[in-house]
Amino acid sequence: MAGKLNFIRTDMISQFILSLIVGIFVGGVAAYLGSLMITKRMALVGDALGHVALPGMGLALLFGIDVSWGAFAFLSLGILLIWYFEMKTELPMETLVGVVFVASLSLGFLIVPQPDLLEALFGDISKVSLVMTVASVVLASISFITIKKIYPKLIMGNISEDLANAEGVKVSRYNLLYLFLIAVIVALGIKVTGSLLVGALVIVPAATARNLSKNLRQYVSLSVVFGILSSIIGIWLYNIIGWPAGPLIILTACIFFLISLILKR
Repeated sequence: MAGKLNFIRTDMISQFILSLIVGIFVGGVAAYLGSLMITKRMALVGDALGHVALPGMGLALLFGIDVSWGAFAFLSLGILLIWYFEMKTELPMETLVGVVFVASLSLGFLIVPQPDLLEALFGDISKVSLVMTVASVVLASISFITIKKIYPKLIMGNISEDLANAEGVKVSRYNLLYLFLIAVIVALGIKVTGSLLVGALVIVPAATARNLSKNLRQYVSLSVVFGILSSIIGIWLYNIIGWPAGPLIILTACIFFLISLILKR
């Protein structure tokens, strides 16, 4: 009996560590990406794309595969559609995201099995596997390096597309890569917070950092710090009190944001 209890306790500790690793990497990189999204005035895009992933999550649940892979597949399709429509029309990206968002949300609610709907909306980091942990670390690290490399070019394109083109920056290609990176991070973040809250995982830590930073370097660094801290505290609270980790992570991030408003004054 004692041996069985020790095995259960060890298994719980191992699961907590895996959850913590995923939370740290995904939360940190999501906030880093969020600092760029706020700068480009695209704060609501991450939230909308979280809902675009819903049909893919439904299909993944129906076929018994990890929801992150299904989410990523459908997000990639959505990203390509948004990019294509932006190239063919003069509509702003936020409008196109909104159209794809509502279509995907409607389709998602029809596909996602009713018993699994809450998990799809709010996530369940307690079910993260070793394979998914390794995949999250690798993909988050690659995304971080890529974002860091293209950050100045995207900022230049945001300030002046003509100037960026004169400097040899292919704005449309970088925008596609940028959207693809959002898809990767949103797909990974869905495991942490679910499709309903993943936008907050991207935006709230960056908004907090914006209130407290005095320059771009501080802004980017603090975004990552608040993203990681929110994930650590939220997962720790989940391990202590048993409430869902996703909402706890976002509530922690929101508390940091409120504190930043007080300190800003």
